[in-house]
Amino acid sequence: MRRNMRRRVFCGVAVAILAFAVSPAVAADINFTIPISQNGFESLTKEAGTALAYRNLAPPEPLGITGFDIGVEASAMSIDEYSEYWRAAFGNDAPAYLIVPRIRVRKGLPLGIDIGAMYSYVPDSNVKLYGAELSKAILDGGAATPALGVRATYTKMTGVDDMGLQTYGVDVSISKSILFLTPYAGVGMLWIKSEAKGYLKAIGRSDVSTTVPRYFGGLKITPFPLFSVTAEAEHADKPVYSLKVAIGF
Repeated sequence: MRRNMRRRVFCGVAVAILAFAVSPAVAADINFTIPISQNGFESLTKEAGTALAYRNLAPPEPLGITGFDIGVEASAMSIDEYSEYWRAAFGNDAPAYLIVPRIRVRKGLPLGIDIGAMYSYVPDSNVKLYGAELSKAILDGGAATPALGVRATYTKMTGVDDMGLQTYGVDVSISKSILFLTPYAGVGMLWIKSEAKGYLKAIGRSDVSTTVPRYFGGLKITPFPLFSVTAEAEHADKPVYSLKVAIGF
């Protein structure tokens, strides 16, 4: 009976996260119709890149050659909706938070290597996002030893006529499983590149490249086989909070 209760609680959490992930995240398209300064475009690049970058949301333990994981996740980052650059991006109707839902798939390969991909469509906006990840376990982890791994990621934003955005990331993380709990932490670096197109190019804005250090920590909870919930907090340019529900083996 206790196991059934725990199953119902975690399934309820999964439903709540899924509802959160598919709820409207922004009030309008990103569509530049008012001027933005070059400094403002640089700030926008850094904050948008931080919000849209590939999240970790997994300990470094490898999935194994037969392992597979598919999940839905959502990340939230607060922004200054009264700033010049976000008002320019959203036509004076910027939200207080950027909430980005994603669908994510990971597959284990030999030699402690995992590959993955993700896709996002932000509801009620023109923002679409896709990306890929490649990770390698340096230590697989065991009863007495932690897991240690490195990872590389890539994301690209599409759908916004006036701005292109890409991110590249590398990080290293460590974890240690304790029963059905796996806490983890890591550090890394994020490279963000934006391209001025359309209106932004017409008003003389230049492309931007910037780097942002990132620090993150999270907890993966596996209350029963095949099902997990992962919560993570990251600080890059700003704090980003994420939740993921996944099914895997």
